[in-house]
Amino acid sequence: MKIWLNGGLQDLDTARVSVLDHGLTVGDGIFETVKTVEGRPFALTRHLDRLARSARGLGLPEPDLDEVRAACAAVIDANPMPLGRLRITYTGGLSPLGSDRGDQGQTLVVALGEAGRRPDTTAVITVPWTRNERGALTGLKTTSYAENVVALARAHEQGASEALFGNTVGQLCEGTGSNVFVVLDGEIHTPPVASGCLAGITRALAVDWTGAQETDLPLDVLDRADEVFLTSTLRDVQAVHRIDGRELPGAPGPVTAKAMRIFDERAADDLDP
Repeated sequence: MKIWLNGGLQDLDTARVSVLDHGLTVGDGIFETVKTVEGRPFALTRHLDRLARSARGLGLPEPDLDEVRAACAAVIDANPMPLGRLRITYTGGLSPLGSDRGDQGQTLVVALGEAGRRPDTTAVITVPWTRNERGALTGLKTTSYAENVVALARAHEQGASEALFGNTVGQLCEGTGSNVFVVLDGEIHTPPVASGCLAGITRALAVDWTGAQETDLPLDVLDRADEVFLTSTLRDVQAVHRIDGRELPGAPGPVTAKAMRIFDERAADDLDP
């Protein structure tokens, strides 16, 4: 396995990042996960645009996107696989212990791992913890991910693949690594970015391609929605068949099934929409 680290390809077994890297010591970093299909990345331009936005939001120097694009191409070429998870990580780099950043430059890592196609339906749970829609990191895809790790572990303990958060005012927000959509009376709704959710790449495409509405939704909408589905880079559009103890028989329902079909067709037509 070859990865890209700070300017070139290296063997995974011998690549090294300092133990004092700010991404390790304080989670001072950003990342993107990109799907690769038969050696080609999906929606890479959108992902790189968001990487730059996250860097600005975190106060990091913007990455050289031409270098990142070249690194992605090199890693994909070096590791052929039918379906992959390409991970771009960009951190504050070597820094003193504590919250202050150093002046040694940033760290860029690009790695690729094999992925499998997700099942058409999944189970989710809700968790008692909240997203802060007014936090300093809201809307940024940062490496400060421990909150998601805890919630996802809770989901796995309960036989689910995802955990859904509300925000501080009781609105439906997002999953640990996904956006959530609900179907009410035949219409598709998803929480707006103002709810505190990440502006997901797949979310944006699903909104554009299905005509979904961005709507403030109470968390208990999950108790009455006709259909529920998730979107993310590797889920694409995935139906939900159970929320906590509530079963949604027949998932994927007709609206979700249509959204899945539309997404698959449009994504196949254009790998960089």
